[in-house]
Amino acid sequence: MGESVTEATITNWLKNIGDKVEIDEPLVEVATDKVDNELPSEAGGILIKQLFEKDQVAQVGDVIAIISTDGTDSADSTPAAAAPVAETTAAPQVIAESNETDSEELDKNGPSGKFYSPLVRSIAEKEGIAMHELESISGTGQGGRVTKKDILHFVENRGAAPAPVAAKAVAESPKAIVSSETSGHAHIKGPVVIPNPGDEIIEMDRMRKLIAEHMVMSVHVAPHVTSYVEADVTNIVNWRNKVKGEFLKRENENITFTPIFIEAIVKAIKDFPMINVSVSGTTIIKRKDINIGMATALPSGNLIVPVIKMADRLNLVGITKAVNELANNARNNKLKPEDIQGGTFTVTNVGTFGNVMGTPIINQPQVAILAVGAIRKVPAVIETPHGDFIGIRQKMFLSHSYDHRVVDGSLGGQFVRRVADYLEQFDSNREF
Repeated sequence: MGESVTEATITNWLKNIGDKVEIDEPLVEVATDKVDNELPSEAGGILIKQLFEKDQVAQVGDVIAIISTDGTDSADSTPAAAAPVAETTAAPQVIAESNETDSEELDKNGPSGKFYSPLVRSIAEKEGIAMHELESISGTGQGGRVTKKDILHFVENRGAAPAPVAAKAVAESPKAIVSSETSGHAHIKGPVVIPNPGDEIIEMDRMRKLIAEHMVMSVHVAPHVTSYVEADVTNIVNWRNKVKGEFLKRENENITFTPIFIEAIVKAIKDFPMINVSVSGTTIIKRKDINIGMATALPSGNLIVPVIKMADRLNLVGITKAVNELANNARNNKLKPEDIQGGTFTVTNVGTFGNVMGTPIINQPQVAILAVGAIRKVPAVIETPHGDFIGIRQKMFLSHSYDHRVVDGSLGGQFVRRVADYLEQFDSNREF
């Protein structure tokens, strides 16, 4: 499913049990981090078993379906299918014997704020696992989420060790706000909010839930620091106004400020390559390619970050075409999974909403993100050999948030200053 993707939600089965499936024929629709796409069948034959139902979450590497390639429609007659079927059904048969508690209907969000998938809740309800026990399970999924493997392991060992009394006390105590996790970090519970009469209750859609999890994880993992610089972009504004008509006529593309900003960012990354890194435990991974993600607003109000791959190999025209294509595909829900993967640095344009600056949250596993504010006409002191005077200039703020584990203030500050320098030194007579 791509780099850093650990799980996917089954959104729709395109084939039913007993249907004939051709190789590379779309078999199932899945939703990963922000992108929906179809998975083609890896073999031709008859679909004899679906191991996940609609809306259930599967981990990368899980077997989700079994296809008989010899033309039979029974799992029993397919030796190759026997192993995975036995593997997926053995654990529920074992855990069913230890069911000693009345089942209860479980909420998808526990008291600590943890999200529990439909599959995990279903197993918990069948096995009589109470919410306080579910909260005590240390999840190995993304963001500490409890996976199918975690809950099956818990049930198999349930009889050998009683549920921790401390965990139950924490879950039931209204004053308790911190619970222990395997990561060693404290998990802070969100408040339980009681709606007032007349309030509208809006359930988060799937994308908003993913964004929320990703943002909380990023702030939890990386200590954020933000540096600010103001840049004079008068030359850029004048140049774009001068060439945009000819650019559209020649290239059949509208040129916005975003490609110019990305070009300056790429140049600055070449000067300060330690901005283009990721952190894995105590290891720093220095990226060879410069892949720029650009936060794009969707009609739904959510954000998505398509990635311009190897932006350092593109000229301004190439960057412009890549920006326009990705932005259009994002708005029309035509992005592919690979379009949002592999980013090494992200830029977000808060100026689009009339904001002069912002404090963006790092898009993990990157270590930095740059927000560009609105371009405004402001009075400024202009220095000349014949003296200083006040003039009208086009200026904007750059906000650079970075991971202080590996990017110190000197590097983070010098980088954003270098981006501003490249913008201010833009040649107003430049050809394209």
